[in-house]
Amino acid sequence: MSSVSVGRVVAGALVLAGVGSGVAFADDGPSDGLEIQAPYEQAVVVAPGDGGTAQYRSMALGLQHYNSDVTVTDGRLTVDASGLAGVAEIAWPDNCVPDDAGTVAVCDTGDVPVRYSPQVQLRVRAVAGAAAGSQGAIEYSATATGGPDGTLTVPEYSTETFVTVGSGPDLGVGAPQDVTGVAPGTDLTVPFSVTNTGNETAHGFTVQMWATYGLDITTRYPQCTYTGPDDADTQYPAMTHVTCSFDSDVAPGAAVELPEPLRLAVTDHALHERFDYEVEPAGDVTDLDSSDNGRAWHIDADNTADFAVHGTEVSGAQGHTVTAGFRFVNRGPAWVADVASGNPVPAIDYYLPPGTTATSVPGTCRTGAPSADDPAVPHYVCTLPTWTRPDLKVTFPFRLRVDQVIPDATGRVVVRPYDGSAAFAFDPNTRNNSAKVVVNPSR
Repeated sequence: MSSVSVGRVVAGALVLAGVGSGVAFADDGPSDGLEIQAPYEQAVVVAPGDGGTAQYRSMALGLQHYNSDVTVTDGRLTVDASGLAGVAEIAWPDNCVPDDAGTVAVCDTGDVPVRYSPQVQLRVRAVAGAAAGSQGAIEYSATATGGPDGTLTVPEYSTETFVTVGSGPDLGVGAPQDVTGVAPGTDLTVPFSVTNTGNETAHGFTVQMWATYGLDITTRYPQCTYTGPDDADTQYPAMTHVTCSFDSDVAPGAAVELPEPLRLAVTDHALHERFDYEVEPAGDVTDLDSSDNGRAWHIDADNTADFAVHGTEVSGAQGHTVTAGFRFVNRGPAWVADVASGNPVPAIDYYLPPGTTATSVPGTCRTGAPSADDPAVPHYVCTLPTWTRPDLKVTFPFRLRVDQVIPDATGRVVVRPYDGSAAFAFDPNTRNNSAKVVVNPSR
């Protein structure tokens, strides 16, 4: 996990289709993967020149996997800090067992979650005599029990953290606790305070915020500019973006609050929401360590979205071409998006009626794996925009050539989760998740 701010990550995930973890799920079943979450860069403050010791700085690590239908346990994260010699040292937490040299430890992370939360809290500090600009590296590997093959691994040297000795202000914001089951219409207060764990004063700071479509930012500061959301029918999700500039000094070791509590409203169309915020020192000052400058707050509303597909009936003589597509509708009341990865939420399977061949296929559809029931039936998989707003209607106008006139030739359409999971947890009515496309109905 890089030191790029969380706010920029969510903006990229929600604005660029398919940006995110990059985990692929095969058409014939779900897969899984294990990932180490560790900062790409970690700064430590140079030790005082009077012979005193440097401050320890916290560094959070952990494991996550991707498939919520799979249980993964017994996580083991190996941390190799031998590359920090002469630069920094680590104080190991209780769930890590170091070797005799104290430079390599195996850390017990327990059950591995799908949504990352820190499981290992290291403390790192510069050693006496390490000059500003000195750098070393920590390397990681990991194993866990579970997944399709029984064991998930991350090999050695595939993940590392570069630790650099430096001097300057280090602003950060605390990690909020994600919330679930929030009723639409609820007001929430964002736990937002700015701390400086560096060794120099920040003379003012800037704040950026991003709110997904189901959240309204109700607190309005005169120091901020607000844009969005634009809920036009676009490919990418609408968001509210806020930029602010505050002139408060933040001294080393101090914490400051915003002028008044930051409030969010959970709207009637909220479901899986995300509020991101980040802070930076004002002016041209570089923050000592940007890994804690941004946070993402996940807010799950107690709401539903009724996904439905509608088929069609058409007639055509042998050799003729007919339009025999289908339509997807989100009956709401909630919008739906994968605010973690930016991937589509639904995929739609279309199995053609027998005796037909597709001559024109919508641009968001591709050839799918053969049907297990009848491998000879042509199969297409279609996707939607990266978000499905309430009342979204999308038509998929397949053009089919009638190769053979078969009375009541019936194809089927099924909307399912794109990520390979079994069902949409938010969909209250699964009866309309499938439909028929009939060519040459007999009645």
